[in-house]
Amino acid sequence: MKFVLPGGTGQVGTVLRRALTAAGHEVAVLSRRPASPGEIAWDGRTAGPWTEAVDGSDVVVNLAGRSVSCRYTPANLKAMMDSRVDSARVVGEAIAASARPPKVWLQMSTATVYAHRFDAPNDEASGVIGGAEPGVPAYWGYSVDIARAWEGEQERADTPRTRKVALRSAMVMSPDRGGVFDVLLRLARLGLGGPVAGGAQYVSWIHDHDFVRAVEFLVARDDLDGPVNLAAPSPLPQRAFMRALRDAWGVPAGLPATRWMAELGAFALRSDTELLLKSRRVVPGRLLDAGFAFDRPEWPQAAADLVRRVRAR
Repeated sequence: MKFVLPGGTGQVGTVLRRALTAAGHEVAVLSRRPASPGEIAWDGRTAGPWTEAVDGSDVVVNLAGRSVSCRYTPANLKAMMDSRVDSARVVGEAIAASARPPKVWLQMSTATVYAHRFDAPNDEASGVIGGAEPGVPAYWGYSVDIARAWEGEQERADTPRTRKVALRSAMVMSPDRGGVFDVLLRLARLGLGGPVAGGAQYVSWIHDHDFVRAVEFLVARDDLDGPVNLAAPSPLPQRAFMRALRDAWGVPAGLPATRWMAELGAFALRSDTELLLKSRRVVPGRLLDAGFAFDRPEWPQAAADLVRRVRAR
């Protein structure tokens, strides 16, 4: 099969490209700075010669969007919104104009669309969409606005011959340098992997191999469209999540951090505390109902596998 990955040079794109290539698929990556064979130039906003890669392809997986690992300044939030909405719009236009459109368009979205909550998990059927929760910073609602606008652009695209799926993905955990697991493991190894602000907030995640398997599953299942949660079925509180990561590496303890300490740490890492403090209790209702079986459903086993691969690297 031929896969086209707009924005496929980031961590998730690297994971997917590596796995699809190893499986024998043809993979074309659309990048603002193409640097290797198989990469095609695009700007993420306008049509161009790159649309020829979409026409005749089997699957488009749009991963484009400015990284959320940044300070949530007005300028960065606008860039996050524009890069996602613009890329989804132009991908939809390219598919609509294709003589031989792909059979499926998987559009990256985010589990952050759901509300900050502790009382119950969020699945696609009964989950609460965020943006109006009491007691959280007002700017957290903008992340929800981004997710809804991102998905809305795909929904509006006039692509009747192409099935559309929005991937409400949790954090993809892989051993690659610079990814979210790499950052969390570095904190644990430095003795900083303790509870943050009490550690009761839930962490949703998915092992990289299960992410790839879920993508392949959704490509093959013609009966699935719309939003699908890509998250392991066992989210857990941050304190338990980091404890399991410390155990996997062999770190005996992790210093706890208060909310203001988290603010300082996020500032030093040029990131934002929403990534640490929002309770993302997300479960994969539609995947499980469709019969998908996770290879790594529990975090302690997933963390042990990732640590083994980091050490092997």
